[in-house]
Amino acid sequence: MYLNEWMKNFLFKLVFVVSAFFFLSPDILHAEWGLNMTQGVTPISQDVYNMHMTTLYVVTVIGILVFGVMFWSIFHHRKSKGVKPSKFSHSTSVEVIWTLIPFIIIVSLAIPATKLLARMDDTSESSITVKATGYQWKWKYDYINEDVTIYSNMAEDSVEASQRNSGIDPKATDNYLRNTDTALVLPVGKKIRILTTANDVIHAWWVPDLGWKRDAIPGFINDNWTIINKEGVYRGQCAELCGKGHGYMPIVVKAVPEKEYTAWIEGTKLALKSKNASSDKDFTMDELRAKGEGVYKANCLACHQANGQGIKGVFPAIDGSPLANLKENIPAHIHQVIYGKGVMPAFGEQLSDTDIASVVTFVRNNWGNKTGHIIQPKDVVAARKK
Repeated sequence: MYLNEWMKNFLFKLVFVVSAFFFLSPDILHAEWGLNMTQGVTPISQDVYNMHMTTLYVVTVIGILVFGVMFWSIFHHRKSKGVKPSKFSHSTSVEVIWTLIPFIIIVSLAIPATKLLARMDDTSESSITVKATGYQWKWKYDYINEDVTIYSNMAEDSVEASQRNSGIDPKATDNYLRNTDTALVLPVGKKIRILTTANDVIHAWWVPDLGWKRDAIPGFINDNWTIINKEGVYRGQCAELCGKGHGYMPIVVKAVPEKEYTAWIEGTKLALKSKNASSDKDFTMDELRAKGEGVYKANCLACHQANGQGIKGVFPAIDGSPLANLKENIPAHIHQVIYGKGVMPAFGEQLSDTDIASVVTFVRNNWGNKTGHIIQPKDVVAARKK
């Protein structure tokens, strides 16, 4: 009786899984249907793919031969044919053969694989060096020797669609959870050294089209290199479970011609210089709120939510909180954004004085917070000096 019930449940589940696999569309299953590794767009990724395919061919042939001999032996030497089993304890020749042949196969695969691993670690003669630093939950990119630093957050539309009860269909969002507000721009045809580290917990920087991934470990720097042969946009993500926002750390690499890369570097330098120069400027309430809304969506929304209510028991509400409403708490509010508190990261390095002033002003004058308080960049400058 128990066995019959078990069989019914098993068959029901089997039919359900098979039906889902064959009759539901990939769009419903949210699955990618690729059956092989990504070939990628770099010399290393191509070498890794070729090594993988060579190994696959070898093990496939071995599998066919071994199982072919096994099934042939079972069929032709079955008891129903009256075959009498041979009686012997061992064969030295057979034992030598089945030890020697696998050894030769393994060594023949190990030699090119080892050479490939050694080549992957050779970062010499790099034209450009970029340091990727993992944060909870974003990436910071420093272009070494270029004096350019950018932060890459998940794209605003993906953040909004991911909120509870957002009412936004993720399938209608372009590259949902895989897009960023700022891409890592790199030139094609140049050897680029990529350093990986982290500011808080262990992350991992992974773009499949580049052919490798590297752990980003606090206090330690890993490195690798790449030469991107084809222009385009290549996507990846953090590949190490790093906390609540692990799924919100996409990576976007934009490969462009060298002239376009040079122009982007110069344009970014000017933009950063202009951004930092605005610290002595006074803004209106409307200007600060408009800018602060964008800063909030990029840096705060994932934890504190679009309604400012946070997540009960995890992230505190800022709508109605004393920190964001009492005038005497303005210095503490600015200080907390700059230096962080508890699980809240320090944004002092990530955001400019204008960004911090605008987001604090936005928070203190949004939702149920109607304080009328205006925080200017010079207030943030003063807070940094204390």
